[in-house]
Amino acid sequence: MPLKGTITALITPFKDGQLHEEGLIQNIRAQINAGINGLLMLGSTGEAHTLSSEEQVRVITLTVNEAKGKVPVLIGTGHNCTKQTIEKSQQAQKLGADGIVVVTPYYNKPSQEGIFKHYEALSQNVSLPIYLYNVPGRSGINIELPTLLRLAGLPHLAGIKDASGSVSQMADTFYAIRQKHPAFSIFCGDDALTLPMMALGAKGVMSVVSNLVPKQVAELVTYAANGRFDLAQKLHYQLLPLFQIAFVEVNPVPIKAAMEMCGLSAGECRLPLCGLLPENRQKLLHVLQTMQLTK
Repeated sequence: MPLKGTITALITPFKDGQLHEEGLIQNIRAQINAGINGLLMLGSTGEAHTLSSEEQVRVITLTVNEAKGKVPVLIGTGHNCTKQTIEKSQQAQKLGADGIVVVTPYYNKPSQEGIFKHYEALSQNVSLPIYLYNVPGRSGINIELPTLLRLAGLPHLAGIKDASGSVSQMADTFYAIRQKHPAFSIFCGDDALTLPMMALGAKGVMSVVSNLVPKQVAELVTYAANGRFDLAQKLHYQLLPLFQIAFVEVNPVPIKAAMEMCGLSAGECRLPLCGLLPENRQKLLHVLQTMQLTK
Protein backbone atom coordinates (compact mmCIF):
# COMPACT_ATOMS: atom_id res chain seq x y z
CA MET A 1 0.00 0.00 0.00
CA PRO A 2 1.45 3.43 -0.93
CA LEU A 3 2.65 5.58 1.94
CA LYS A 4 0.34 8.46 2.83
CA GLY A 5 -1.00 10.52 5.71
CA THR A 6 0.85 11.74 8.79
CA ILE A 7 4.36 10.42 9.27
CA THR A 8 5.88 11.60 12.56
CA ALA A 9 9.57 12.45 12.41
CA LEU A 10 10.08 11.16 15.93
CA ILE A 11 12.51 12.69 18.41
CA THR A 12 15.08 10.55 20.17
CA PRO A 13 14.55 10.82 23.94
CA PHE A 14 17.55 11.05 26.24
CA LYS A 15 17.81 10.64 30.00
CA ASP A 16 20.95 11.56 31.91
CA GLY A 17 22.69 11.86 28.55
CA GLN A 18 21.84 8.31 27.47
CA LEU A 19 19.29 6.88 25.07
CA HIS A 20 16.02 6.57 27.00
CA GLU A 21 14.65 3.29 25.66
CA GLU A 22 11.54 3.21 27.83
CA GLY A 23 10.69 6.76 26.79
CA LEU A 24 11.18 5.87 23.14
CA ILE A 25 8.77 2.94 23.40
CA GLN A 26 6.22 5.10 25.24
CA ASN A 27 6.40 7.73 22.51
CA ILE A 28 6.02 5.14 19.75
CA ARG A 29 2.94 3.66 21.41
CA ALA A 30 1.41 7.09 21.95
CA GLN A 31 1.91 7.97 18.30
CA ILE A 32 0.30 4.77 17.06
CA ASN A 33 -2.62 5.11 19.48
CA ALA A 34 -3.18 8.69 18.25
CA GLY A 35 -3.69 7.49 14.69
CA ILE A 36 -0.55 8.54 12.83
CA ASN A 37 0.24 6.67 9.62
CA GLY A 38 3.97 6.07 9.95
CA LEU A 39 7.16 6.79 11.87
CA LEU A 40 10.37 8.36 10.60
CA MET A 41 13.29 7.59 12.87
CA LEU A 42 16.85 8.95 12.89
CA GLY A 43 16.11 12.07 10.90
CA SER A 44 17.28 15.54 11.86
CA THR A 45 14.43 15.62 14.40
CA GLY A 46 15.85 12.40 15.84
CA GLU A 47 19.36 13.89 16.16
CA ALA A 48 20.74 10.96 14.20
CA HIS A 49 24.19 12.43 13.76
CA THR A 50 24.75 12.68 17.51
CA LEU A 51 23.93 9.00 18.08
CA SER A 52 26.60 6.33 18.05
CA SER A 53 26.30 3.49 15.54
CA GLU A 54 25.21 1.21 18.37
CA GLU A 55 22.53 3.66 19.49
CA GLN A 56 21.24 3.98 15.94
CA VAL A 57 20.91 0.21 15.65
CA ARG A 58 19.10 0.13 18.99
CA VAL A 59 16.61 2.83 17.91
CA ILE A 60 15.84 0.97 14.69
CA THR A 61 15.49 -2.37 16.47
CA LEU A 62 13.19 -1.04 19.20
CA THR A 63 11.03 0.81 16.68
CA VAL A 64 10.69 -2.14 14.31
CA ASN A 65 9.84 -4.47 17.21
CA GLU A 66 7.20 -2.05 18.53
CA ALA A 67 5.67 -0.68 15.34
CA LYS A 68 6.19 -3.26 12.60
CA GLY A 69 2.87 -4.40 11.23
CA LYS A 70 1.06 -1.47 12.87
CA VAL A 71 2.51 1.45 10.92
CA PRO A 72 5.35 1.71 8.38
CA VAL A 73 8.80 2.41 9.81
CA LEU A 74 11.04 4.74 7.81
CA ILE A 75 14.67 5.33 8.71
CA GLY A 76 16.75 8.40 7.93
CA THR A 77 19.95 7.06 6.38
CA GLY A 78 21.34 10.12 4.60
CA HIS A 79 25.04 10.98 4.83
CA ASN A 80 27.29 13.27 2.84
CA CYS A 81 29.34 10.22 1.84
CA THR A 82 27.60 8.02 -0.72
CA LYS A 83 29.35 4.88 0.54
CA GLN A 84 28.16 5.49 4.11
CA THR A 85 24.64 6.30 2.88
CA ILE A 86 24.52 2.93 1.15
CA GLU A 87 25.88 1.12 4.22
CA LYS A 88 23.37 2.79 6.56
CA SER A 89 20.53 2.04 4.14
CA GLN A 90 21.52 -1.61 3.82
CA GLN A 91 21.65 -1.83 7.61
CA ALA A 92 18.15 -0.35 7.92
CA GLN A 93 16.91 -2.85 5.35
CA LYS A 94 18.51 -5.74 7.23
CA LEU A 95 16.95 -4.59 10.51
CA GLY A 96 13.44 -4.60 9.05
CA ALA A 97 12.69 -1.02 8.01
CA ASP A 98 9.88 -0.42 5.52
CA GLY A 99 11.60 2.44 3.73
CA ILE A 100 14.37 5.03 3.97
CA VAL A 101 14.41 8.82 3.86
CA VAL A 102 17.66 10.15 2.43
CA VAL A 103 18.70 13.77 2.69
CA THR A 104 20.76 15.32 -0.10
CA PRO A 105 24.52 15.20 0.61
CA TYR A 106 25.16 18.13 2.94
CA TYR A 107 28.35 20.23 3.25
CA ASN A 108 29.91 18.79 0.05
CA LYS A 109 27.44 20.80 -2.10
CA PRO A 110 27.56 18.50 -5.15
CA SER A 111 26.35 19.57 -8.58
CA GLN A 112 22.96 18.43 -9.84
CA GLU A 113 24.74 15.60 -11.64
CA GLY A 114 26.46 14.65 -8.39
CA ILE A 115 23.09 14.57 -6.62
CA PHE A 116 21.72 12.29 -9.33
CA LYS A 117 24.69 9.92 -9.18
CA HIS A 118 24.47 9.78 -5.37
CA TYR A 119 20.88 8.52 -5.44
CA GLU A 120 21.49 6.37 -8.51
CA ALA A 121 24.22 4.48 -6.64
CA LEU A 122 21.89 4.06 -3.66
CA SER A 123 19.06 2.75 -5.83
CA GLN A 124 21.41 0.10 -7.22
CA ASN A 125 22.31 -1.20 -3.76
CA VAL A 126 19.02 -1.35 -1.81
CA SER A 127 15.55 -2.66 -2.54
CA LEU A 128 13.62 -0.59 0.02
CA PRO A 129 11.42 2.31 -1.09
CA ILE A 130 13.61 5.44 -1.13
CA TYR A 131 12.24 8.87 -0.24
CA LEU A 132 14.40 11.84 -1.13
CA TYR A 133 14.67 14.63 1.40
CA ASN A 134 15.11 18.08 -0.08
CA VAL A 135 15.96 20.60 2.65
CA PRO A 136 18.22 23.35 1.25
CA GLY A 137 18.26 25.17 4.60
CA ARG A 138 20.21 22.29 6.15
CA SER A 139 22.02 20.72 3.21
CA GLY A 140 23.00 23.89 1.35
CA ILE A 141 21.74 22.52 -1.99
CA ASN A 142 18.38 22.28 -3.74
CA ILE A 143 17.16 19.39 -5.89
CA GLU A 144 16.16 21.22 -9.06
CA LEU A 145 13.11 20.08 -11.00
CA PRO A 146 14.95 18.55 -14.01
CA THR A 147 17.08 16.52 -11.57
CA LEU A 148 14.02 15.41 -9.60
CA LEU A 149 12.32 14.20 -12.78
CA ARG A 150 15.39 12.08 -13.57
CA LEU A 151 15.51 10.74 -10.02
CA ALA A 152 11.83 9.83 -10.01
CA GLY A 153 12.50 7.36 -12.80
CA LEU A 154 15.13 5.39 -10.87
CA PRO A 155 14.33 1.96 -9.38
CA HIS A 156 13.01 2.10 -5.79
CA LEU A 157 12.62 5.92 -5.80
CA ALA A 158 9.17 6.18 -4.20
CA GLY A 159 8.82 9.85 -3.33
CA ILE A 160 10.20 13.00 -1.76
CA LYS A 161 9.94 14.87 1.49
CA ASP A 162 10.00 18.49 0.33
CA ALA A 163 11.16 21.12 2.80
CA SER A 164 12.33 23.64 0.22
CA GLY A 165 9.94 26.21 1.65
CA SER A 166 9.01 27.43 -1.84
CA VAL A 167 5.33 27.01 -2.70
CA SER A 168 6.10 28.09 -6.26
CA GLN A 169 8.71 25.35 -6.62
CA MET A 170 6.34 22.84 -5.08
CA ALA A 171 3.57 23.77 -7.51
CA ASP A 172 5.89 23.31 -10.48
CA THR A 173 7.01 19.99 -9.02
CA PHE A 174 3.48 18.65 -8.57
CA TYR A 175 2.55 19.61 -12.12
CA ALA A 176 5.63 18.03 -13.73
CA ILE A 177 5.65 14.88 -11.59
CA ARG A 178 1.97 14.26 -12.22
CA GLN A 179 2.62 14.30 -15.97
CA LYS A 180 5.66 11.98 -16.01
CA HIS A 181 5.73 9.94 -12.79
CA PRO A 182 2.21 9.80 -11.28
CA ALA A 183 3.17 7.05 -8.79
CA PHE A 184 5.92 9.21 -7.26
CA SER A 185 4.68 10.57 -3.90
CA ILE A 186 5.31 14.07 -2.59
CA PHE A 187 5.20 14.74 1.15
CA CYS A 188 5.29 18.08 2.89
CA GLY A 189 8.38 18.53 5.04
CA ASP A 190 7.30 21.76 6.72
CA ASP A 191 4.39 21.64 9.19
CA ALA A 192 3.21 25.17 8.44
CA LEU A 193 2.85 24.35 4.72
CA THR A 194 0.92 21.11 5.18
CA LEU A 195 -2.43 22.59 4.16
CA PRO A 196 -1.29 24.34 0.95
CA MET A 197 0.79 21.34 -0.08
CA MET A 198 -2.13 18.99 0.50
CA ALA A 199 -4.24 21.29 -1.65
CA LEU A 200 -1.63 20.99 -4.41
CA GLY A 201 -1.63 17.21 -4.16
CA ALA A 202 0.75 16.10 -1.41
CA LYS A 203 0.17 12.61 -0.01
CA GLY A 204 0.69 13.85 3.54
CA VAL A 205 3.26 15.36 5.87
CA MET A 206 6.44 14.17 7.56
CA SER A 207 5.81 16.18 10.68
CA VAL A 208 7.75 17.55 13.63
CA VAL A 209 4.78 19.02 15.50
CA SER A 210 2.98 15.66 15.54
CA ASN A 211 5.51 14.61 18.19
CA LEU A 212 3.41 16.74 20.53
CA VAL A 213 -0.08 16.76 18.96
CA PRO A 214 -0.28 13.68 16.71
CA LYS A 215 -4.07 13.39 16.79
CA GLN A 216 -4.62 16.99 15.66
CA VAL A 217 -2.06 16.84 12.85
CA ALA A 218 -3.48 13.52 11.65
CA GLU A 219 -6.97 15.01 11.63
CA LEU A 220 -5.82 18.03 9.60
CA VAL A 221 -4.20 15.76 7.00
CA THR A 222 -7.23 13.46 6.85
CA TYR A 223 -9.60 16.36 6.34
CA ALA A 224 -7.43 17.76 3.55
CA ALA A 225 -7.05 14.36 1.89
CA ASN A 226 -10.84 13.98 1.89
CA GLY A 227 -11.40 17.43 0.40
CA ARG A 228 -12.77 18.92 3.63
CA PHE A 229 -10.62 22.02 3.36
CA ASP A 230 -12.99 24.03 5.54
CA LEU A 231 -12.26 21.76 8.51
CA ALA A 232 -8.59 21.42 7.57
CA GLN A 233 -8.25 25.20 7.47
CA LYS A 234 -9.85 25.53 10.90
CA LEU A 235 -7.35 23.07 12.36
CA HIS A 236 -4.49 24.74 10.52
CA TYR A 237 -5.18 28.07 12.20
CA GLN A 238 -5.62 26.40 15.58
CA LEU A 239 -2.20 24.79 15.22
CA LEU A 240 -0.45 27.71 13.51
CA PRO A 241 1.04 29.21 16.72
CA LEU A 242 2.55 25.80 17.48
CA PHE A 243 3.83 25.40 13.91
CA GLN A 244 5.57 28.74 14.28
CA ILE A 245 7.00 28.40 17.78
CA ALA A 246 8.28 24.87 17.02
CA PHE A 247 10.90 26.48 14.78
CA VAL A 248 11.76 29.53 16.88
CA GLU A 249 15.17 27.87 17.16
CA VAL A 250 16.64 25.02 15.18
CA ASN A 251 14.66 21.76 15.24
CA PRO A 252 14.41 19.68 17.45
CA VAL A 253 15.31 22.06 20.30
CA PRO A 254 11.82 23.67 20.63
CA ILE A 255 9.76 20.50 20.13
CA LYS A 256 11.76 18.57 22.73
CA ALA A 257 11.33 21.45 25.18
CA ALA A 258 7.59 21.49 24.44
CA MET A 259 7.30 17.76 25.02
CA GLU A 260 9.08 18.03 28.36
CA MET A 261 6.75 20.88 29.38
CA CYS A 262 3.79 18.64 28.52
CA GLY A 263 5.10 15.62 30.43
CA LEU A 264 6.30 13.56 27.47
CA SER A 265 9.64 11.78 27.24
CA ALA A 266 12.16 13.88 25.36
CA GLY A 267 15.04 15.18 27.46
CA GLU A 268 17.48 17.76 26.21
CA CYS A 269 19.30 17.76 22.90
CA ARG A 270 22.86 16.61 22.58
CA LEU A 271 25.62 19.09 21.84
CA PRO A 272 26.20 21.03 19.70
CA LEU A 273 22.47 21.70 20.16
CA CYS A 274 21.52 23.04 23.58
CA GLY A 275 18.51 24.30 25.51
CA LEU A 276 16.21 27.10 24.38
CA LEU A 277 17.16 30.67 25.11
CA PRO A 278 15.20 31.91 28.17
CA GLU A 279 13.13 34.37 26.14
CA ASN A 280 12.17 31.67 23.63
CA ARG A 281 11.33 29.27 26.43
CA GLN A 282 8.86 31.82 27.79
CA LYS A 283 7.32 32.29 24.34
CA LEU A 284 6.94 28.53 23.96
CA LEU A 285 5.37 28.15 27.39
CA HIS A 286 2.90 30.94 26.59
CA VAL A 287 1.80 29.21 23.38
CA LEU A 288 1.38 25.85 25.13
CA GLN A 289 -0.63 27.43 27.93
CA THR A 290 -2.81 29.37 25.49
CA MET A 291 -3.52 26.17 23.58
CA GLN A 292 -4.21 24.41 26.92
CA LEU A 293 -1.53 21.81 26.28
CA THR A 294 0.12 22.44 29.63
CA LYS A 295 -0.54 24.38 32.81
